[in-house]
Amino acid sequence: MDLWIPVTLTAAAAQTLRFVLQKKLSSTKLSTAGATFARFAYSAPIAAVMALLYSQQSGQPLPAIPPVFWAYALTGGAAQIIATNALVALFRERNFAVGLTFKKTEVLMSVLVGILVLGEGVTAWGFAAICLGLVGVFLLSDPPGGTGRWYHRIWNRAAGLGLLSGAFFAVSGVGYRAASLSLGSGDPFQRAVVTLACVTAVQVLAMVLWLSWREAGEILRVLKAWRMASVVGLASLVGSTCWFWAFTLQTVAYVNALGQVELIFALTASVFVFGEKVSAREWQGLAVLTASILGLVLVT
Repeated sequence: MDLWIPVTLTAAAAQTLRFVLQKKLSSTKLSTAGATFARFAYSAPIAAVMALLYSQQSGQPLPAIPPVFWAYALTGGAAQIIATNALVALFRERNFAVGLTFKKTEVLMSVLVGILVLGEGVTAWGFAAICLGLVGVFLLSDPPGGTGRWYHRIWNRAAGLGLLSGAFFAVSGVGYRAASLSLGSGDPFQRAVVTLACVTAVQVLAMVLWLSWREAGEILRVLKAWRMASVVGLASLVGSTCWFWAFTLQTVAYVNALGQVELIFALTASVFVFGEKVSAREWQGLAVLTASILGLVLVT
């Protein structure tokens, strides 16, 4: 089994845990931006220490960072902040499993971004499987009740937030892969953790400035919610480390495609953690997306 497969599965499991905790934070204690900030604030210091310790223990000097690295890394970091905010806001619109399903539009979008930025595409069968997933997304975009004109039931706030999240997660993934590959030395894990440390440090600074300007007092609330917020940060660290590692090992489109196994984890959390019910239409959408996932696994 190629290394990127178990690394991606671990990333998906850790990310689902983070989203569960972020949903609890955003619905009880923190704003959307505050819940987003929590994942960066508690993971950035550990990421920096991890990059330094791994470099020391592996006997590899820290890689030289070229200017193009920052262009890719900062673009990816900014896109991830926007995508995470959109996703946390989406959790207020629909249930947990459906929220993450909308996010998975990033798989199709990452194909386009990967081609444009890195010249990396997918096979014809892989693209067909990804397109099948779009059918599931449209099924899931129907709001509760299913009344009104069809275009109102497809184009709604929940669908918009999901598509926005998917688009910016696609940009962030390709940006991170490009940044990691731009480093001139180091094994794939070292390049991944160095990229992660640089990106999270900048994200913390950006979120501090934003919250200080727009949501005075929210940073203090994040610190007061340290028990759950620190677990969010830890889960984020594990997930982000594995995502960055996988992006260094394999193209973003394939990593994101396999990462859709997260939907199975999300459905479990939706039912057993939040006690949410999944409608018949949502089951249909999830079934179609599951078929898309299996097809992608087979062709990659």
